[in-house]
Amino acid sequence: MVLAERVRKITGFAAVLALGLLAAGSGRAAERPAVIELFTSQGCSSCPPADRLMGELSPQPNLIVLSFPVDIWDYIGWKDTLAKPEFTARQRVYAATRGDHQVYTPQAVVDGVMHVVGSDKQQVLGTVAKTRDERAGVGTSIALHEDHGMVVVDLGEAHGDVGSGGGVWLLRVARSRAVAIGRGENSGHKVTYTNVVRSIARMGYWTGVPARFELPLAEAQGEGADGYVVLVQKNWGGKLGPVLAAAKSSNL
Repeated sequence: MVLAERVRKITGFAAVLALGLLAAGSGRAAERPAVIELFTSQGCSSCPPADRLMGELSPQPNLIVLSFPVDIWDYIGWKDTLAKPEFTARQRVYAATRGDHQVYTPQAVVDGVMHVVGSDKQQVLGTVAKTRDERAGVGTSIALHEDHGMVVVDLGEAHGDVGSGGGVWLLRVARSRAVAIGRGENSGHKVTYTNVVRSIARMGYWTGVPARFELPLAEAQGEGADGYVVLVQKNWGGKLGPVLAAAKSSNL
């Protein structure tokens, strides 16, 4: 929560041939969109500008924008109707992984690595630009499609230092949610949230070699989701690292 210019803190399968040819020809992972995770709260008076910014940035093809409502401000008069404890836990794991232990709202985490104040457009886009080279040089190619009632994810060969690989996660996403807030710091306001994560399902673990992962489409469409995002992300020992690949369904 940013108030008066200060941050308030709470301390086996081969991939499709096209992917293989792309990787072989480029010698590096295919260019992919940057992932911006906004940790926001209905009880945060400084969050609506960040929520509006996410709505502005979401249509850009070089970005995947996600809103993670958190419950850290529920105690001050309004229980966030979209927040889940696991989203708050995700934010805290990021802070612990970075080692700075900075947890605040609105906080934007870019590509699982860097964080900035989520309402500062210049900082957000500047951080996206900073991570561009690493995004292109470390990770893998990804192809996402639906086939016979399944969500199918094809991942290519590793490029750069991906360590032991990363988890493959499907995030169920509601494209837009408008909430009338009755109490707390945003009392009387109606706030629209963009690409709101509703839950996360694990599809498997990618070890750095071409592989296919599948999940029934019915499971991907659960919990009021309009679409989904697939992330491949380093994770080890309870820590969250860089995003190695990302794609979203066509309706987001």
